[in-house]
Amino acid sequence: MYQAAISGTGLWVAPHTISNAELVTAYNAYVRQQNEQHAEAIAAGERAALPESSEEFIVKASGIKQRYVIEKEGILDPQRMRPRFTPRPDDQLSLMAEIAVAAATQALENAGRKGEDIEMVVCAASNMQRQYPAMAIEVQNAIGAKGYGFDMNVACSSATFGLEQAVNAVRTGQVKAALVINPEITSAHHAWMDRDCHFIFGDVCTALVIERADLATSAHRWEVLGTRLATQFSNNIRNNAGFMSRSEDRNPEDRDQLFMQEGRKVFKEVCPMAAEHIATQLETLGLTPAQVRRFWLHQANLSMNQLIGKRLLGHEPSFDEAPVILDEFANTASAGSIIAFHRHSQDLQTGDVGVICSFGAGYSIGSLVVRKQ
Repeated sequence: MYQAAISGTGLWVAPHTISNAELVTAYNAYVRQQNEQHAEAIAAGERAALPESSEEFIVKASGIKQRYVIEKEGILDPQRMRPRFTPRPDDQLSLMAEIAVAAATQALENAGRKGEDIEMVVCAASNMQRQYPAMAIEVQNAIGAKGYGFDMNVACSSATFGLEQAVNAVRTGQVKAALVINPEITSAHHAWMDRDCHFIFGDVCTALVIERADLATSAHRWEVLGTRLATQFSNNIRNNAGFMSRSEDRNPEDRDQLFMQEGRKVFKEVCPMAAEHIATQLETLGLTPAQVRRFWLHQANLSMNQLIGKRLLGHEPSFDEAPVILDEFANTASAGSIIAFHRHSQDLQTGDVGVICSFGAGYSIGSLVVRKQ
């Protein structure tokens, strides 16, 4: 068995930002149009009027102040409320693969590796651009990687679940180096017209190189002490769109074809699960939460991270203990904890221990305990 290490990370940031103010203006214009269109039904009590949103509501509910998106105008068009993407011919690199290659290139550079050094590519994200061929294989071809690639989806836990597959392949000697990419084009499956969640998501892509620790040459590398995954079925976070929708004669505009969640239930149920998950993993490794220098937690909601941190540490975590990036990026599905790790790990010292943890639909929870080499 070999020791695995994270030797490089990469981050692709979408080119456009949408502030809370811009989002609220567009959303409220949509609401007024809908309420005017259905005024008679609303007056007759047959339909509820849609409530407007506000910047204060968004910050209080989530801690989010802006988000990055690939395309902005379509989202802010009250007549459309979704991004406008241009189809690409089959002989061109797909949009998801394009952003994955950008993040992967940075991760490879940080690891001191080239595409041909990679023997395994895992594309782990909450939604894939297509069913097949696998996005990972397209990226593998684009960067000149060897071996094999495959896609996987465990919603917002996809990155950590993908990392365990890569870590295990390295540990067993199946591959010397692997690449995990997390292209999250969340704007395409987000319900921008739903007040309870219209502010949640943003687009991004992250990438990590995992390789044998004895072969890694990067100045910033992290030994993986352990990985831990768990799932428990819940329908409180869901997206019912899929290849069967066409055969069910579904309208693409049906609400359940987009992101949906029972937010209060998720908060109440997932926070204690995540805290217990991390504490149990640390205990199996002979560690306590107090010995962890930094927690890179899933960036879904500021209150969730604060509660999980408080359960683990006995106090609300400081930014230094549990960095927050969701105010800038919003919820980026599986990429959130990886952004936090990418942005806030290089200042730590040799021997420092950290935890990367994500959680989401499923319910699913994945975590890695790492130590700075």
